[in-house]
Formats: sequence, C-alpha cells, structure tokens
Amino acid sequence: MSRIEQNYRAAKELYADLGVNTDEALEILRNTPVSVHCWQIDDLTGFENPNAVLSGGIAAFGNAPGKPKSKSEFIQNLDQALNLIPGKNKLALHAVYLENNGKKVERNEIRPEHFTGWVEYAKKRNIGLDFNPTYFSHPMAESGFTLASRDEGVRGFWIEHGKRCREIGAYFGKELGQVCVTNHWIGDGYKDHTIDKVSPRLRLKDSLDKIFEKPISREFCVDSVESKLFGLGSESYVPGSHEFYTNYVMTHQNCILCMDAGHFHPTETVSSKISSYLAFDQELMLHVSRPVRWDSDHVVMLDDETKAIMEEIVRCHALDRVHIGLDFFDASINRIAATVIGARNAKKALLLALLQPTEELVRAELEDDFTKRLALSEEMKMMPFGLVWDMFCEQEGKPTEDWLTRIQY
Repeated sequence: MSRIEQNYRAAKELYADLGVNTDEALEILRNTPVSVHCWQIDDLTGFENPNAVLSGGIAAFGNAPGKPKSKSEFIQNLDQALNLIPGKNKLALHAVYLENNGKKVERNEIRPEHFTGWVEYAKKRNIGLDFNPTYFSHPMAESGFTLASRDEGVRGFWIEHGKRCREIGAYFGKELGQVCVTNHWIGDGYKDHTIDKVSPRLRLKDSLDKIFEKPISREFCVDSVESKLFGLGSESYVPGSHEFYTNYVMTHQNCILCMDAGHFHPTETVSSKISSYLAFDQELMLHVSRPVRWDSDHVVMLDDETKAIMEEIVRCHALDRVHIGLDFFDASINRIAATVIGARNAKKALLLALLQPTEELVRAELEDDFTKRLALSEEMKMMPFGLVWDMFCEQEGKPTEDWLTRIQY
C-alpha cells in the first residue's frame, strides 16, 4: 500500500466520524467539469494575428519568458497544463483562436470550419469546449463601443460576430456531445462623467436581441452574458452592468447570467449572489478569478472567496445548474504553471465544499443551535483534506505536490 493510500484511509475514517463519505465526494469531484480557459497560455494573443496587442478594456501585464511563438508551441504548452489538471475538464476558447491558415478572416466572417482542429483536439482529449466571442482588440472596437455603439456599421459588425459565434458554439455541442456555453462579454463604456446612460443600454439590448434571435437548442449551446462594474477606458460607466444583464436574462429563455469574481465592487462577492439566482431556478455561468483591488484577473488561489463560491454551489445542490469556468491571465509568471495552479485550486475548493458535513450543519441551523453550527464549521478547517486531494490526484494519474517539476520552462 502506498503512502498516499495509507494517508487516505486515515483521512477517510476521520471524515466518516463526521458523516462525510470521502469516496462519494471524490466521485462527484471527478465528474464535475471545470472549464479551463486557453488564454492564460499566451496572454490572449490568439491565432488571428500573431502580433496582436490587447486593447478594448483588457490587458495582460508582465514579461515572463516562455510565451509561445507559434501555434504548435501553444498546443504543446496547453497539453502540459491539461496533463496536470485532474478530473473532468472543458476547454474555453476565444474567437481569436480560429484556424485561419495565414489568411485574413474577419470576425464577422468566422465559421465552424475555422475551428474543426479544436474539435478534433477536444475529441482526442475527451473534453468539451466552451466559446467566447472576442469583442475587443480590433479596429472596430477602438471607439470604446461595440454592441452599444451609436455607429450602426460598427454595431452591425459585432452583431454578426455574435451570431456566428453562437453557430460555432452549437457546432461544438453537436460534435462533442457536451453543451457549449457561449459567453458574451463586451468592454463598452465611458472613461469619464457620463450623462446619457440609458441610450447605450437600449442599443445594447437591441444588439443582443438580434444576436439571440435565432433559436438554438440548449442541448448544444447555451448563451451567457457577462457583466462588469468598470474596465480600462470605462472607469465611469459600463452599459453591460450586473443589473442590466440580470434583467436581460429574465426575458430570454436561452440566455443565462455569467458572473466573474472580479467584476464587482471590491466589497461585493459572487458567492453571496449565487443563491439569489438559484432561488428563481436560474442557470449560471461563473468565471472564477481573483481580483486584487479591481478586476485584475490574478491566478486563482485557494482563498476564502473561491472556497465560498464552491460552498454555495454544493450547499444549494446546484452542480447541475452552475457552469464553473476560469478566467485569469498573468504574464508575470510561467503561463503553463499559472493555468495549472488556478485550475487545481478551483478543484481543491470544490473538494473542500464536498467534504463538509452539510446536512449536519443545516440540521444545527434548523434547530437554532448556532453554537454547534459555528464550532463544527471551525473544526472542519483542521480536517486533513489535503490527504483526500492527494488520493484524487493518484486515482486520476496526476502528480501531487511535485507537479511543478513536470513543466518545462
């Protein structure tokens, strides 16, 4: 018997004393997909233009060596990352990761055929794909507005882009047999004092209505809309706010809300909002990230908010209604390792939630035994969840604490 197996047996007994079945927790963890974003690998440069510079309310900071210089190198690095992330995974793509074979393909002209290689890649790795239209880093976004633009030509360009991205998402879902979440985020907004705040929102609503006009089976593609409080160049006003999208999804059956952990005021948390949407039987998409004073998209840590997000999902019995995705990009550290660190931490947080004696905690609460509720919650912090995590990695054929030595950089 290996050291990991011995440690797991001891941990299993300790958790069993609290009414927690660690085998069941590991089985749920194993079958809960986390959508790992591809853009940490290359700072969201993509394949559309090898010399692309991020713009339109988005930026990656840092100059760590190792950024891939070709598509083949990108795939090699992505493979290294996915090989170190245990459990079921999906891969989230942005539209700029199309296969254009060196030819100019405008974003309002992209088609499923530009992503056939990704479908083959996903089939090879037995993973699903999620998708994101790229409404930034483009001349047609230089005004600071896309779907909410006053310019009908600009707005029409991006509406067509959104429509085509939905078709690509449906293509992914049909080919892979796993629903694709196609997530729409725009960086539209004003840098300074804004007078007319309703007109851009009316234009945005109209643009989204046009994008989502064609019905697509939820079996293949579910659209999500992602809010933001402010961004680079939109510090004072963003039409696509949390309140706007909350109202929007209530009127569109095939559209769900995406909440990013960094897209709110520093005193707000995504974890505190989840149950409010689940109470109305809503489906959610999450972008698990880590803000540092603002939406800085730092690599996910095993911090309080990440743990709280996963606790809410588990306590609400909502693993089938909440899509868990990642969104961060840090160019100051090794990009492969950053992808692995963030994904493994998200899964560790989910495991911690699954290892809690939730029924016992709820029972104490219903009996108004708040002393027991607090005491048991605190005692759980001392439980050896790391030994259970090591067993998970062992079962999945992934390294434990020495995984960093497997990365070539």
